[in-house]
Amino acid sequence: MFNGRRSGQGKQVAVLSHGFGTDQTAWTALRPWFEARFDVISFDLAGCGPQGAERYDFERHGALFGYADDLIDLLDECGVSQCTYIGHSMSGMIGALAAIARPDLFERLVLIGASPRYLDDVDYTGGFKPQDLEGLFQSMSANYQAWVAGFAPMVVGVDDSAVIADFSNTLFQMRPDIALNTSRTIFTSDLRGSAAQVAKPVHVIQTAVDVAVPVQVGQWLAKAIDGATLDVIDAAGHLPHMTAADAVIGILEQRLGGAAH
Repeated sequence: MFNGRRSGQGKQVAVLSHGFGTDQTAWTALRPWFEARFDVISFDLAGCGPQGAERYDFERHGALFGYADDLIDLLDECGVSQCTYIGHSMSGMIGALAAIARPDLFERLVLIGASPRYLDDVDYTGGFKPQDLEGLFQSMSANYQAWVAGFAPMVVGVDDSAVIADFSNTLFQMRPDIALNTSRTIFTSDLRGSAAQVAKPVHVIQTAVDVAVPVQVGQWLAKAIDGATLDVIDAAGHLPHMTAADAVIGILEQRLGGAAH
């Protein structure tokens, strides 16, 4: 059942899919730009938003493929034949997987702060070591509220009290056991092999300093996907659509301006 919002002036459909710990309200700063140009669909991922727990399935959503199936179901339910897809963080690879499975549904993808793998590997910088993740999961299990209080400002990455408060609130809205399982799903995934299978135009957007996704990841992704573009914003933080919206809009104008009508 569609749990989102649809609005906008355009004929082409733009689908906005948020990242871990946020919900569809994360697109508030960018939504007017999209609404002036597209028929805009936003929604809450399973586990996120006010009714998140009702739609979360520990087995289905134990891999990002389950979320990709959700996305395909949503597009079919909304009668979307083709869309421009904008995915932040975990939704970046969710969109990539969906575009591999159903390329007919996607015209192009914009991936903001996306990562195919968060763990370092030989000749690959993911940003995390196994002990980093174990510490993260232990902190979440031990005291979720205290974990959010430290995690939110670190991930926002800039001194923006309003965004930190918004991010903290949407994290608190997640049921702690679902948040833990979701973070395990994200941080232990390795979708590097899938990246090269994306056969649609892809625009990667990355901040210069991101504690969750180092700039090397954006560079790797843009290189792995044939013909992909990479724009690095001279800004910090993992939520540039919330903290550096003008810079993101500038890139969207450049990359999508001619696509919308």
